[in-house]
Amino acid sequence: MKNIVKAVVFCAAVVFAPMGSAAGGEHEGIEITVNINQANAEELDKLLIGIGPEKADNIIAYREANGNFETADDLQLVKGIGASTVEKNRQRIKL
Repeated sequence: MKNIVKAVVFCAAVVFAPMGSAAGGEHEGIEITVNINQANAEELDKLLIGIGPEKADNIIAYREANGNFETADDLQLVKGIGASTVEKNRQRIKL
């Protein structure tokens, strides 16, 4: 049941992602959050602003090599991700 709920939320987030203000973390009443310690590459790519397939793969590789992220700012340790990208996604990032 838990996986079904996650799938529905993920699909809804992807469907509504192009609508509204991308920086706010909400789209038409849907709050988009991503657990950066559990999300797969596709979720990172689709739900985080400024993260494409390559950066998503870099996040996964960093996480596998170094363990879970302790803070959102730890994303800056990943190749290609800077403070600006973290700030754009701060409201979306969950640990």
